Amino acid sequence: MKDISIYIHIPFCDHKCIYCDFYSLITLENQELFLDALQREISYYASDYSPGRNVKTIFFGGGTPSLMSVSYINQILENIKSHFSVNPNVEITLETNPGTVDNSKLQGFKDIGINRLSIGIQSFHQDDLEFLTRIHNRKTAIDTVNNAAAIGFNDISIDLIFNLPKQTKKKWTENLYEALSLPITHISTYSLILERGTILNKLVLDGKIKIGDNDFDADLYDSTIKILTKNRFVQYEVSNFCKPGFESKHNLNYWKHGDYLSFGTASHSFVNSKRWWNYSSLKHYIKEVFENGNATRGFEILSDKQKLEEYVMLAFRSNGIDLNEMFSIFGNSWYKNNFEKLSGLIKNGFLSRSNGILKLTSKGYSVCDEIVLQLI
Repeated sequence: MKDISIYIHIPFCDHKCIYCDFYSLITLENQELFLDALQREISYYASDYSPGRNVKTIFFGGGTPSLMSVSYINQILENIKSHFSVNPNVEITLETNPGTVDNSKLQGFKDIGINRLSIGIQSFHQDDLEFLTRIHNRKTAIDTVNNAAAIGFNDISIDLIFNLPKQTKKKWTENLYEALSLPITHISTYSLILERGTILNKLVLDGKIKIGDNDFDADLYDSTIKILTKNRFVQYEVSNFCKPGFESKHNLNYWKHGDYLSFGTASHSFVNSKRWWNYSSLKHYIKEVFENGNATRGFEILSDKQKLEEYVMLAFRSNGIDLNEMFSIFGNSWYKNNFEKLSGLIKNGFLSRSNGILKLTSKGYSVCDEIVLQLI
């Protein structure tokens, strides 16, 4: 059977952070109608994409999935299991915000099969949390991780953001060492990105807030790689580090150009070289699903050139290009055409080649986007 991943977008939040550009709503209005529509959408696609496929990962993102009740998440899981063949060892991740879960809720999530938590901490410093308008404090963040581990979650990831306004290198490294003191298996570290349309972006454009320049950002990123890898965390993607064996299987599927189905508002799917995406508006999504069974706003069929370029980009962002695999899928023209560039990147320490794998070094990861642009 062919593997496939499933992503569920839960749009509900209790608060919109100033840096967030994901589709979310600060209300629980229409949550039952959304659940009904979601169940219908899952059923609609199952007839075409369930036969011959094995669901290896399920990921609840948002929004704030952990804001929902255990029963709400369980109904979605049970519907997936009733329509798809789900691997007995399926990885099921729930994005979780400190301040939205207590021990009882964490235990409930574990009981229904959630086996991986992705906890959005962002910083352990109170002034950073207040600036980001997070609803939790340092203690709640630490308690959430420790409580989840005590309950029996053995695969816990946390998110941290660097290059925040007034964030010194010392403050950032304190965040990393605080994270390393906790019972976690995975860390995602992201440079603060100014997304168009966010409150944060407007504040920066208006000159009310200033963030560090590219050189400072690169220095923080370099420190991140050195500290985490020195403490036995493997860098397996530009922004992601884990203890050996604890890579996010769901994200790896994206980065290996695997097939995935996504359900809910603003979600994107990719199967058999076809990509499609849903309407963002909750009310529009519900209306479309009730009328048509799906809420597709648009689609594209990737050309061979697009597939190759995405393959290269995603592979270089993660574990590298397996040349044997690449040649079997796309032939060796790309490799021949870029041989001199690749050799130069290896010579200058940006790229390594070992056992037929072309992989960015730590030095290469820091300029990943620039390297990819050279090669595609």
